[in-house]
Amino acid sequence: MALQSLSPIPHLSSKPTSVLFSSDNGLLVVDFVGLYCKSKATTRRRIGLSADIRSKRRFSTAAANNSVRAVLHLPTSITTSSSSDHRSSAPQPKVANLEDIISERGACGVGFIANLDNKASHGIVEDALTALGCMEHRGGCGADNDSGDGSGVMTSIPWDLFDNWAEKQGIASFDKLHTGVGMIFLPKDDNLMEKVKKVIVNTFRQEGLEVLGWRPVPVNTSVVGFYAKEAMPNIQQVFVRIIKEENVDDIERELYICRKLIERAAASESWGSELYFCSLSNQTIVYKGMLRSEVLGLFYSDLRDDLYKSPFAIYHRRYSTNTSPRWPLAQPMRFLGHNGEINTIQGNLNWIQSRETSLKSPVWRGRENEIRPFGNPKASDSANLDSAAELLIRSGRTPDEALMILVPEAYKNHPTLSIKYPEVVDFYEYYKGQMEAWDGPALLLFSDGKTVGACLDRNGLRPARYWRTIDNVVYVASEVGVLPVDDSKVTMKGRLGPGMMISVDLLSGQVYENTEVKKRVAASNPYGKWLSESMRSLKPANFLSATILDNETILRRQQAFGYSSEDVQMIIETMAAQAKEPTFCMGDDIPLAILSQKPHMLYDYLKQRFAQVTNPAIDPLREGLVMSLEVNIGKRGNILEVGPENASQVTMSSPVLNEGELESLLKDPQLKAKVLATFFDIRKGVEGSLEKTLYKLCEAADEAVRNGSQLLVLSDRANELEATRPAIPILLAVAAVHQHLIQNGLRMSASIVADTAQCFSTHQFACLIGYGASAVCPYLALETCRQWRLSAKTVNLMRNGKMPTVTIEQAQTNFCKAIKAGLLKILSKMGISLLSSYCGAQIFEIYGLGKEIVDLAFCGSVSKIGGLTFDELARETLSFWVKAFSEDTAKRLENFGFIQFRPGGEYHGNNPEMSKLLHKAVRQKSESAYSIYQQHLANRPVNVIRDLLEFKSDRAPIPVGKVEPALSIVQRFCTGGMSLGAISRETHEAIAIAMNRLGGKSNSGEGGEDPIRWSPLTDVDDGYSPTLPHLKGLQNGDTATSAIKQVASGRFGVTPTFLANADQLEIKIAQGAKPGEGGQLPGKKVSAYIARLRNSKPGVPLISPPPHHDIYSIEDLAQLIFDLHQVNPKAKVSVKLVAEAGIGTVASGVAKGNADIIQISGHDGGTGASPISSIKHAGGPWELGLTETHQTLIENGLRERVILRVDGGLKSGVDVVMAAAMGADEYGFGSLAMIATGCVMARICHTNNCPVGVASQREELRARFPGVPGDLVNFFLYVAEEVRGMLAQMGYEKLDDIIGRTDLLKPRDISLVKTQHLDLDYISSGVGLPKWSSTAIRNQEVHSNGPVLDDVLLADPEIPDAIENEKEVHKTIKIYNVDRSVCGRIAGVIAKKYGDTGFAGQLNITFTGSAGQSFACFLTPGMNIRLIGEANDYVGKGMAGGELVVTPVENTGFCPEDATIVGNTCLYGATGGQIFVRGKAGERFAVRNSLAQAVVEGTGDHCCEYMTGGCVVVLGKVGRNVAAGMTGGLAYILDEDDTLISKVNKEIVKIQRLTAPVGQMQLMSLIDAHVEKTGSTKGSTILKEWDKYLPLFWQLVPPSEEDTPEACADYQSTAAEQVTLQSA
Repeated sequence: MALQSLSPIPHLSSKPTSVLFSSDNGLLVVDFVGLYCKSKATTRRRIGLSADIRSKRRFSTAAANNSVRAVLHLPTSITTSSSSDHRSSAPQPKVANLEDIISERGACGVGFIANLDNKASHGIVEDALTALGCMEHRGGCGADNDSGDGSGVMTSIPWDLFDNWAEKQGIASFDKLHTGVGMIFLPKDDNLMEKVKKVIVNTFRQEGLEVLGWRPVPVNTSVVGFYAKEAMPNIQQVFVRIIKEENVDDIERELYICRKLIERAAASESWGSELYFCSLSNQTIVYKGMLRSEVLGLFYSDLRDDLYKSPFAIYHRRYSTNTSPRWPLAQPMRFLGHNGEINTIQGNLNWIQSRETSLKSPVWRGRENEIRPFGNPKASDSANLDSAAELLIRSGRTPDEALMILVPEAYKNHPTLSIKYPEVVDFYEYYKGQMEAWDGPALLLFSDGKTVGACLDRNGLRPARYWRTIDNVVYVASEVGVLPVDDSKVTMKGRLGPGMMISVDLLSGQVYENTEVKKRVAASNPYGKWLSESMRSLKPANFLSATILDNETILRRQQAFGYSSEDVQMIIETMAAQAKEPTFCMGDDIPLAILSQKPHMLYDYLKQRFAQVTNPAIDPLREGLVMSLEVNIGKRGNILEVGPENASQVTMSSPVLNEGELESLLKDPQLKAKVLATFFDIRKGVEGSLEKTLYKLCEAADEAVRNGSQLLVLSDRANELEATRPAIPILLAVAAVHQHLIQNGLRMSASIVADTAQCFSTHQFACLIGYGASAVCPYLALETCRQWRLSAKTVNLMRNGKMPTVTIEQAQTNFCKAIKAGLLKILSKMGISLLSSYCGAQIFEIYGLGKEIVDLAFCGSVSKIGGLTFDELARETLSFWVKAFSEDTAKRLENFGFIQFRPGGEYHGNNPEMSKLLHKAVRQKSESAYSIYQQHLANRPVNVIRDLLEFKSDRAPIPVGKVEPALSIVQRFCTGGMSLGAISRETHEAIAIAMNRLGGKSNSGEGGEDPIRWSPLTDVDDGYSPTLPHLKGLQNGDTATSAIKQVASGRFGVTPTFLANADQLEIKIAQGAKPGEGGQLPGKKVSAYIARLRNSKPGVPLISPPPHHDIYSIEDLAQLIFDLHQVNPKAKVSVKLVAEAGIGTVASGVAKGNADIIQISGHDGGTGASPISSIKHAGGPWELGLTETHQTLIENGLRERVILRVDGGLKSGVDVVMAAAMGADEYGFGSLAMIATGCVMARICHTNNCPVGVASQREELRARFPGVPGDLVNFFLYVAEEVRGMLAQMGYEKLDDIIGRTDLLKPRDISLVKTQHLDLDYISSGVGLPKWSSTAIRNQEVHSNGPVLDDVLLADPEIPDAIENEKEVHKTIKIYNVDRSVCGRIAGVIAKKYGDTGFAGQLNITFTGSAGQSFACFLTPGMNIRLIGEANDYVGKGMAGGELVVTPVENTGFCPEDATIVGNTCLYGATGGQIFVRGKAGERFAVRNSLAQAVVEGTGDHCCEYMTGGCVVVLGKVGRNVAAGMTGGLAYILDEDDTLISKVNKEIVKIQRLTAPVGQMQLMSLIDAHVEKTGSTKGSTILKEWDKYLPLFWQLVPPSEEDTPEACADYQSTAAEQVTLQSA
């Protein structure tokens, strides 16, 4: 019987499969998987529906998917050898360089298997290879579709195999205790290899080790892909004997020192980059390579040898998004297998390097110098984390402790830890000031040969499940179903939650779960005692209650430091009044700081980086519990030693200081603070003065630290300002001192605090902290808050009730609160949780600073276009400074017009004059008016990077008649993703109709679409149609459907029918105006109509989560792309990204993830509502983003697979042709399309008061909407004609001929006000052209998911018959973890035919086995799906109806209600249906659920997050942060041990007992249904003892549900006003 339940698995071993787990063999199998790219390995045979007799699936290596055939014809000229990346002769740079880091991105799948009796067997290795094969559907494949991104295994050393080899070689068998084995990648070239071997042997000899022999590792190169073979090293093993050490740890340390010495010797050689040690150890060995995981065992024949035995194995599969995967970057590393992305890597590398001088430990016997460096910016983030862990472990820490230090959990406000395990909290508190966390999503597996374990980062986005069998086998897996298991033998099922750890001691056979591991580690030292003795906490000081300076002086200071009236009124005063950052709209259409003619502060040259695809943005609004702004100030001790002295620091709750708090830091006797003034002297002229002063400042800082100061305060405070001593921009001072101290090994000895006038906005705080400041005292901003509160105007407004009353202290508290909230948001955009990790992490890119400034102060940050010199920067600083001293200085601050357009202010791309000229041209259909508009654009000041370029041509002009027609050009045009809600129904529909007339594409934006718009109009009379009565200018045959339908993180309005009716589906990962954040729709714009389309409540603001729930990594994005191709196989899927350095790497990953289109948006895109700092300070220009994407895709052989689309501030034909030359196939117009339909740029979209009804939901304003579809048609035809004219002028017949031709661009002869040092070579350099024309790329077929299980079902004649004729049908079929998005395609077929509710048939399908990801996604009514077994993440994603039941098999050995049976993020964005789960769910259950009803027996953290409707019943325990952002729907949670209250997020919902009879009935009937469908024992117990259990339930009620009969006990039926939703 046991055999029956084993699911057939693609087996790699040639031997027949044995039943895996016999009772004598205690195995622990842990499997973490995170790789979801499709490769041809998953090509499935068509299997008949008889579920039991499914043949063993062999992998077919033949037919590649059609979607990738395109890229098989590849040029062989592309170099993949890594020699070009790092010439080893170059000296090691001092500071980590972002360029190196962003080209190495990876995300992966890992797992382990371990025998608890520590018995070695070959079976374990076989199982590891089997599990690897089952992860192939999640790996990345190169352009040749055969070179994997990497896979490998780590095991203990197979001595039997090696002894057998030694015997044949005539070598004596090895002494296991004293022999080390090295697995080495050597150069291919024989001469070089001999040289390398010589260095290795000599080093071992000098260390007194004897080399016993070299063994060439037997490999089969025929299974290696083309690209991988090009880069393949020579692989050999070396055996060495260590005579002088007896203890295992000392032997391992000796081998570590040898390896470090060899690496050091190699670094100076020409072959340095071609030598790599996979492992060198007496305990473990690593076999890995740039191989697809299924061929690892075929490549290394050792792994298939019966003599290869090990008691454990860690295995790993890599999906790297970087361009050329390299052999050494395959994993496992030497200790870790890492699945994830370290977001703070640049800071971590800088800090690790700064530590090098202070690291000391007696175990090294004085040899610390020989084992440096500890970090390498050229390696991947995983490799660096591995070397940090290795250092700690080799210095005597246990692996568990090392990982708790490097990747701490979110221990603050943790109900369980603080009550039951305070010593664990003390441990984390102690190390918080010693080691900044390596922050980012991470699932880590570790082993040193004696312990094996796994841990998850604090956000827990990577899934991880485990179970245990009666023969004492424990499995941990993020993907269930990778090895066959008999469920009747399973005694327990659970999951690793955020921050949890599991550890197995191989020697004692013990398995330690989360808290046991941590308690053991924390108990090793009296951390609590040390903290209470040495750690000092900064006491909050009161804010000042009066201004210090008079108004005149304040004004002078503000002028000197560059404040404008907008800064004071719109930013500082708004924050003081409302305690939050101001919201604005319309995007950033002013020139970049470097192009502007107005002076800018230094901060404006930096743009924040943000997470997209390779790592997730996180959610500061709803998941703030994992985030912290705490900082420690003082010396950071030697991390290799523990002791009370390391805890001697000051801890602060946030980096925002007031005057009193700064004072107490200055007085702290142990810190010995030193204040350094930051002014430069220009009496001898400006030339050189700034640079000289910076060097002096750095010297002074250096001296202060050497003299024992632990706190440097850089201050621009002075009693009197002097005209000849302007202040150094504080950011420059902080960054320069920070870099100087790192380079001199002093950075760990002191902290930097900025005491400055030049810091008042969230972006400015973030810059200072990102470049090294631990805290900031914004004294002038606080003074400005006080001045504002005392001003007569404010007092009057408050007195008249026009403004809420705040005291002077409150105004300053509000300001600080807004800054703190803004900082959390900036951190979260990059996916960083802790300010302490953000500090010094330099997560910015630079636009417009030259090399000399970057090298001195911002070393390691990307600055592609060059820019200002020191002297130019000094002049810019001076232009602010002099304003404070001239006689005729204005009596009030100047308004530069950076935010709002104003005459005489900064130039705005979207300005009133431009919109008037455009309206005239399109409304009068006048070509002469359009040419005046073109003239206006041609004469504008330099506004964007492309204004610095012009065209040159190598051909003679041709007549326009020969150029392709306008109608074929307009098909490449799209409009921006503007949601219905942000703009009015009139605008949205007019734009859609216009684009459909032209054959272009409009975009629905996020928020769904009214089905009435999907059919062509047939009832138009005189321009009016009763179907769309609010529009004019219509014609019969018009359709108002949006060809591109958007799927965003909020999933508003995303139903199966919406998806099935799209021509294209766009996944919105980021938006130009606010990358890294979700969309927001103010409550007053949510009318009844909008609420109906979005399945939400009228009047309740809608905030989309940041893009992290199901696109938190490249492999999850690949899964979402798979889901969308599944539900609508005819729609191309596009992914919208925002330009930033490193976007090429991201785009390569997206192309490998099977997207059809990649859209690159510039930072200047519009928005309906967004925080000002996001609009202004995040994202980059599309010219750079597009260039990088196009070139990286070409280098990577992936350009033919995707259409490139670009948008962001496009205004005319010139922009289109520019974008074409830089590589774009299609062109998006957003704000301009709105202007053409009538927008007058009032810039008040976020207020719902748009004067022309373009961006308002108010009926009376919408009635004023002036636009007709014809206006937009005219505009696009004019643009197309302009493009034709330019092509003719250049001598080209079609757009195809110039796409990607950067050689047609040349710099314009134009002089900028600020600098002549801009360098645009990056844009004009080319790397060749795609193999296909743009038209061929645009016309290729939609990429396919390949054969899927749904095809098998649809091939059974009964199912199509039931769909066609609305009949009932019953089916049963087996399912495996490689079957993903099952039911999605069937749902798409039904939705296309019947809509979301029209299907009257019944499809009753039962699946047995382990379902792959997104099981039962997008279900429609009439689909009743039952799964007997278990499922992975995203169960029921987007389901709109039907019924889904998940239950374990009969007679399990475990108790179903304690078992985790479905994965994370289930029911994401569901809009209907019911789901019953007998067992527990993972994290984020029912996130963004709109209408589905669910019963589940326990959940992880963040249950019911962002819910807007429906009902969730939990009959068991839940995790933290329940109901965060829940604005609709109800939850019923059983609380048997009285622990729920502390876990609920009380911001929105009310917690109450069930008093309303209707609510009791609802709960009872749902539990009743649950018991009937799943046979739940827990449910039936509750029903039997209803009176006992009912009082133990809590009901969670958001405000919008308080008056419903379910939630309100005294609800009168008469009061129920029937609200009918009329169509707007």
